[in-house]
Amino acid sequence: MTGRLVLRGQEGYEEARVGRVFNARRPDRYPAAVLEVADEDDVVAGVRLAIERGWGISVRSGGHSWAAWSVRDDVLLIDLGALRSIAYDEATGVVAAGPATTGALELAPFLAERGRAFPVGHCATVGIGGFLLQGGQGWNGRARGWACEGVVAVDVVTADGELVRADASQNTDLYWAARGAGPGFPGIVTRFHLQSYPQPAVMWQDTWTFRLDDAEAVIHWLHDALPRLDRRVEPVMAATRLPDVPLDEGVPHPGGTVLLLHTTCMADSDEEALALLSALGECPVLGRELGHVTGPTSLAQESVAQAGQNPEGHRYAVDCTWTDAPADVLAPLLLDIWRGLDTEHSFSIWYGWAPTRVLPDMAFSVEGQVYVATYLIYTDPADDELYRMRVHERTAAIARQGGVGVYLGDTDFTRRQDRFLAPENLARLEAVRAARDPSGRIASYLTADRAGLNRHG
Repeated sequence: MTGRLVLRGQEGYEEARVGRVFNARRPDRYPAAVLEVADEDDVVAGVRLAIERGWGISVRSGGHSWAAWSVRDDVLLIDLGALRSIAYDEATGVVAAGPATTGALELAPFLAERGRAFPVGHCATVGIGGFLLQGGQGWNGRARGWACEGVVAVDVVTADGELVRADASQNTDLYWAARGAGPGFPGIVTRFHLQSYPQPAVMWQDTWTFRLDDAEAVIHWLHDALPRLDRRVEPVMAATRLPDVPLDEGVPHPGGTVLLLHTTCMADSDEEALALLSALGECPVLGRELGHVTGPTSLAQESVAQAGQNPEGHRYAVDCTWTDAPADVLAPLLLDIWRGLDTEHSFSIWYGWAPTRVLPDMAFSVEGQVYVATYLIYTDPADDELYRMRVHERTAAIARQGGVGVYLGDTDFTRRQDRFLAPENLARLEAVRAARDPSGRIASYLTADRAGLNRHG
């Protein structure tokens, strides 16, 4: 191996164990060793070393899993942080990228130089490995679909140390699982092959700032407009305490939590973008808004805003749910969360996804009309239990009222479990895992109750 192998107890072990974990709330779990690979061959060698020593295997790509799924007890943690190569095939428009490649910071600019695009993640520093394996909720996702739908092939090191290509014609079981299985995937993806598309000519944003007292009217407005919106329009409400929100001239920030309605769209012209955004209709609290701005934007600009809302070096307690609840049911439950935000960076989103559609044949299989996710962000370790209990209890209250399941990207099964795959898809995945990794060498879902996995209600 040309990479670095660090055994537990050796110098540098702690940094190797959790140094690339984004959430500063690091777990008390300790791998037997960490292998920081230098290339694809190191991954093969690492799997064979784990077989030789009787270790299980866990995998890290970008390190953004809120529960730090990669950090497991007594395993070989294979860290793919060096696998960031990007190559483009002009004939097919397919881009091949390593799993630690960041979407908005690396993949998107690379493609933009070639007039191409891909639905990369909203948080710019997320590696594409975990993002794609769990489905991939990305920019322009309502129009382009889940990012994993654009995966045309994966290069995979299997549980017995063999490097294979999986696509629609070979190793089809692994190809099916790679699009949605998340940490339950029974292999290590060393390269993703992604179908890019022509880059839209323009990207626009339309942002309103409201007081929380007007939130219920805004929620009803959006629930009414959402099913009729062109799929290129992406409306997101965010309850936030950050001070630098759009405010009209002379309007002071009221202090505390405010509500942003941040709508983006990608289009072929400025005129088309404005027409698409106008389809939201007239704001029901027109004249009471704190601020309103409309204009061109870019992924680079949006990434800066996302980084400000998701700071490094902080502790995160996060949960989510898909919900089909009507506005009159959902509004008071959202307000219960939003009024309880009490740290500067904590925020909670309503993401309009409707209407849902028939999904391709892939592992990913659970979505709803609206996506709700809450991110409690703080710095004091003494607050861990307070914020974890708060986020999971209040998200569960929404899940009980029209919830249909969760998205793996904002889930922590060590505290609250819910459906994340259709039952028949989980059964199919378990059959793939049994065939490809009969000894269970590669770590699967990190859960408090394996028997309760994928149960709703």
